[in-house]
Amino acid sequence: MKLLVCISNVPDTTTKVRFKDNNTLFDDNGVQWVINPWDELALTRAVELKDDSSSPVSEVHVINVGTAVTEPTLRKCLAIGADKAFRIDLDPKDSYSTAVQIAEFVKDKDYRFIINGISSGDYNGSSVGGMIAELTDLSSVSSVSNIRFENNEPILERDVASGKEYIATSGTTVLIVQKGFAIEPKIPNMRGIMTARSKPLEVIPSVDAEPLVEYIDFRLPEPKGKVKMIESDNLDELVRLLSTEAKVL
Repeated sequence: MKLLVCISNVPDTTTKVRFKDNNTLFDDNGVQWVINPWDELALTRAVELKDDSSSPVSEVHVINVGTAVTEPTLRKCLAIGADKAFRIDLDPKDSYSTAVQIAEFVKDKDYRFIINGISSGDYNGSSVGGMIAELTDLSSVSSVSNIRFENNEPILERDVASGKEYIATSGTTVLIVQKGFAIEPKIPNMRGIMTARSKPLEVIPSVDAEPLVEYIDFRLPEPKGKVKMIESDNLDELVRLLSTEAKVL
């Protein structure tokens, strides 16, 4: 059984966000790029299943739609334990153009699961996984919090309002995974880092896909106001500020 994990290359969460060209483009000068945290958890769980002798998972592949800038991130995925990486050579402009590339790639492959993190740490669109399923006419399961195997058959777990929901699927299925799918991301060890150098990273030409979204401009949040200190016995002033300035009452 082979699994494919979709990887987003996103700025580190400590990045100081700046824009250029009259606030129409993200300024990536000096940015440290990392694996999208949700995708990193998805990859961690996929590798755990491959390493589990009781699991039928035999291979884990990763895929990214991006330019050569994303290759160090893919090499880290290989160091974590993925067996092969694919980069579709395109600078995607929206979720749709990303999903089209991956859908085209998987249409003649035999992956059991195509796994996506629930969201990316940059645009937070939460739409690529659903689009892949729609474009490929594959089944999909969202908000997956765990996966296990019984008699080599996968059982998917979802958190719902009333408790837990368990789902069985057949054939290639798109999974959109959330918190709990893995407890914490796997850190590459030295052996993994060394072997990643010799693992295959294949670059694939992109297909034509016009983006459906145009970004007009980006705006940073307004700076937070200064802290106001109020005497502990001045409840009237506290209520007034909460009502007129904080607007929480």
